[in-house]
Amino acid sequence: MDLIHKVMNIVLPPITLTLILLFLPSFLVFKFISCIKRYITSERVAGKVVLITGASSGIGEYLAYEYARRGACLALAARREERLRAVADKARMLGSPDVIVISTDISKVEDCERFITKAVNHFGRLDHLVNNAGIIQIDMFEHCKEISDCAVLMDINFWGSVYGTYFAVPHLRKTQGKIIVISSAAGRFPCPRASIYGASKAALISLYESLRIEFGSDIGITIVTPGLVKSEMTTGELRSKAKVESLPVESTEDCAKAIVDSACRGDRYLVEPSWVGIVFLFKLLCPEVLEWCVHGLLFSSAPRNLKKAA
Repeated sequence: MDLIHKVMNIVLPPITLTLILLFLPSFLVFKFISCIKRYITSERVAGKVVLITGASSGIGEYLAYEYARRGACLALAARREERLRAVADKARMLGSPDVIVISTDISKVEDCERFITKAVNHFGRLDHLVNNAGIIQIDMFEHCKEISDCAVLMDINFWGSVYGTYFAVPHLRKTQGKIIVISSAAGRFPCPRASIYGASKAALISLYESLRIEFGSDIGITIVTPGLVKSEMTTGELRSKAKVESLPVESTEDCAKAIVDSACRGDRYLVEPSWVGIVFLFKLLCPEVLEWCVHGLLFSSAPRNLKKAA
């Protein structure tokens, strides 16, 4: 058995490289044609039903407005019901024919089952599920006073999406619907001072890449990795603690429009803004240099713990 592995270690790398060089041009042509086709056949969501978690602020709020402008019916879920109602009122003004609000704690499996059931019972269908809700904690890993407190990030950022998706799948299969997953650039990029947050977002990417294979063509999945987008999570003291004051922040409205455009095209991935993808390439080609640069830029002082809900 050890001999087999030794042979494969020697043989597979050159064979793989040769195949990549042979088929890469054809694959790139195929990708280009597919991209044009997605633009031409982009989905129209007027009259369709979209459920958005974390819709009381930030990206979730502006996703509600963008879907509303396109005439979608909305089910908005978050913990802050009063704030949700204000978002719902504006969504109606922008063109949504019907909006319901569902006060929800997505870290609780029963709440996730309830908001899916309530949305489907009200509208009779579900076309898009937008898993957006999330929180962030800014702290050096070794400075956490109670490491068990970090579990709440996984409960909301990861398990909240898992629960909602589980209950939504049967309804999305009926409509050949879509799941839009709001992960983060932190899920693909080393994120000191937000290591658990980054891990929760990386877990989302891994989960939905696997589910894409399981669902096949029945349910489309768009995985979004935003950079810094203006929201409660990226402004004021939180941004200062994370040592990212010098980085540009994209407007929430522009980000939301790009996400809905991407979802309607049926894209597999969206990096927003697109320049953030260059950082991922940098990580792939020279990770040691990237880690050295990040260490030098971000570890100038010891931060204090700070947590804020999205």
